[in-house]
Amino acid sequence: MEHFRLFVLPFWLGALFLLVALLYKYILWFVKLEPAQRRMFFRSLPTRATLRSLGEIASESLLHRKIWRRNKLLGYMHTSFALGWFLLIVVGWTETLVYFKGENVPLYVDIFFSYYVHPIFEHNFNFSLIKDALLLLILVGVGLAWFKRIRSRAMGMRRTTKHVLGDRIALSALWLIFPARLLAESMTSAVVWRFGGIVWALGEEHHLIPPGTGCGSFLTHTTGELLAAVLPDSLLRAGELPCWWLYSIALGVFFVALPFSRYMHIFTEIPLIFLRNAGLRSGERPSSYDRFQTDACSRCGICIDPCQLQRAGIHGVQAVYFLRDRRYGKLTDAVADNCLMCGRCERACPVGIEQNTLRLNSRQQRAVPVGNNRYGYAQGVDRSQGEGRVGYFAGCMTLLTPKILHAMERIFEAAGEPVWWADKDGGVCCGRPLKLSGEIDAARVMMESNRELFRKHGITTLVTSCPICLRVFREDYDLPGIEVLHHSEYIERLIAAGRLKPQTGGTVYTYHDPCELGRGCGVYDAPRGVIGRIGRLTEPEETRENALCCGSSVANLAIDDDGQRRIGESVAASLAATGAEAVVTACPLCKKAIARGGSLPVYDLSEIVAKAL
Repeated sequence: MEHFRLFVLPFWLGALFLLVALLYKYILWFVKLEPAQRRMFFRSLPTRATLRSLGEIASESLLHRKIWRRNKLLGYMHTSFALGWFLLIVVGWTETLVYFKGENVPLYVDIFFSYYVHPIFEHNFNFSLIKDALLLLILVGVGLAWFKRIRSRAMGMRRTTKHVLGDRIALSALWLIFPARLLAESMTSAVVWRFGGIVWALGEEHHLIPPGTGCGSFLTHTTGELLAAVLPDSLLRAGELPCWWLYSIALGVFFVALPFSRYMHIFTEIPLIFLRNAGLRSGERPSSYDRFQTDACSRCGICIDPCQLQRAGIHGVQAVYFLRDRRYGKLTDAVADNCLMCGRCERACPVGIEQNTLRLNSRQQRAVPVGNNRYGYAQGVDRSQGEGRVGYFAGCMTLLTPKILHAMERIFEAAGEPVWWADKDGGVCCGRPLKLSGEIDAARVMMESNRELFRKHGITTLVTSCPICLRVFREDYDLPGIEVLHHSEYIERLIAAGRLKPQTGGTVYTYHDPCELGRGCGVYDAPRGVIGRIGRLTEPEETRENALCCGSSVANLAIDDDGQRRIGESVAASLAATGAEAVVTACPLCKKAIARGGSLPVYDLSEIVAKAL
């Protein structure tokens, strides 16, 4: 083709490589999905799930709404790249379509339109004006990205992600693409301004541009005039093509590096959204769907700051690094195990990746198979006592915190509630600690033993003081006909029914949301409602969905006691900063962790209720 220029080859080859790589990955991952998962996806296509997916792609993949809500500078930076580049492509394609009146032209003409066509600079509204405005939008984002790497705190991030080699190559190419485009288009504008030009069109038709006219709009035209004023004629003529080569090479390198870098998220987040809205979720066992999640992580680093392990001086194990190492097949136990699974990073993730589930099923891969006799002793164990339609399951941690158990005895007695005590004198663990360690099969042995125990005694309501037990009862036990309540919900119900009448005092309390109760089970209002009937409540700075983890999570298999203590001290300090007289929590594990880390008295919710009766 007579108008073909060699400088388009890096772009062409890079785009072709990217297309082949993406097709290979997505076809492979999709084929490896479970048959039921594939059916769910296909069945969702003619439903509203597709509309939801398209809306989510627009709001999150292009506009990055969640990041805007968290940090406006980061929101602008991400949106400028995603939305700005997308609109540049759309406007460029539309401009080519209009200019050539719908005739087919090679793809490289769309990408390098300003070289081939020289759109004449006009002061009225035109395509060049729109493209220059979008290019400026992106260049500001590039500047913010550069600034974030050297001054992350000024951008609202205490730490940024440490990149692997593929990330560095792709990142360098991406940062170069848009300055290179500005330089290339401005050099062409400078050449046309100085010497005039002949614009290629279809057939034998050509447009002549006289010197002093230039091309582009306010950004490229102005920069071109400046270049024409300072550069000699020989350098202008010799420098135009190298600038276009630089732009094409930057595009080509980025496309080749993309499948091996964090930027794989650009294309993976879209199928992930469709699959997620079709109902697919990661489960206890690793699946092909997990791969869509790991590759949809942009490694933006937003999940790093919420991770409290940093407060204990533990780095390199945060969600972004876990997902990176798992994606590249380099995940170690040291990274997989060192996580509180508090859910703070999962809530911060703008892509909605199921961080905790992926952690769990990565641990499951190395779990010890359950033999015929392993945990067999649990079958048939029944140390329960009492009778009643309401059953109380204390759980291991409550049994190790006897004041909570005694407080619940006082509450049941005051309410006149006959209670079946499942494990007052010891029993079988709920199974969640085993599940959190990856021992799924062993956990199921425990769960089945307890499930049969509950059914045997015919309870209709199951109350527990332990959020760890509460979550596993609700998520994994399948207890039809049995309502599962945390003691905060049960106590609130008793007070509302007039069966408990605690006295109101003037003590100022602050409340700590346990991770498993709050982010895990969505229970936020019941504990606060109960506290409000007994004293005055003041909230810490980070509360409800953003509440801090106490640091003693049974999900972390690697952290030492000193690390737990340091996290607990930081949480205790944040609670003391409220000016409260005492701390109230609703988890026996949180009570112990906060109490040893601070100076304020720490109570379980049941204790202040029992005291007020």
